[in-house]
Order: sequence, then structure tokens, then C-alpha cells
Amino acid sequence: MVENWNSANRDLFYGKDGDLAGADKESQGASMLALHLLQSALVHVNTLLMQEVLADPKWADKLTDADRRTLSPLFWTHINPYGRFELE
Repeated sequence: MVENWNSANRDLFYGKDGDLAGADKESQGASMLALHLLQSALVHVNTLLMQEVLADPKWADKLTDADRRTLSPLFWTHINPYGRFELE
């Protein structure tokens, strides 16, 4: 899961091949804060999406305890970093 999230960081923060932009520490710090904000927003949206799906009663019978233990909001396959974003 962590490796998948790290690849998301690289793809979402693609400036200079995923390297921090800026020649000084202040610029790099601002870049890192922007990445953290983006990560937090993505996890928040994913958590809301998961809560909506799990609120559906038909999922209550399908998910086992093992399934519930593996749920994580650290996914990004629904993100399109290169174009138009469509939200429902």
C-alpha cells in the first residue's frame, strides 16, 4: 500500500520528475507543503467516497472482517492528473 501511495506522490507531484522544485529551502518547503495539502485533500475525498459506499446496506453483508481490515483511503486510480476532472 505504501509503495502504491509513493507512486501516486511521484505522479501527482510530477514537476522535474518528482523532484522538489526550487533552488532554496524556502521554495522546496512550499513545494512540500503543497504536496502534503494535496495528499490530505485526496485522502479526505477518498474517505468520503468510501463512507458513502459502505453506508449502502448491500455492502454490509458482502464484506468480511478481513475485507474491512484491508480498506484504506490511500488510493488514487480515479485521479486524472493530465486533464479534465469529472466528479459526481
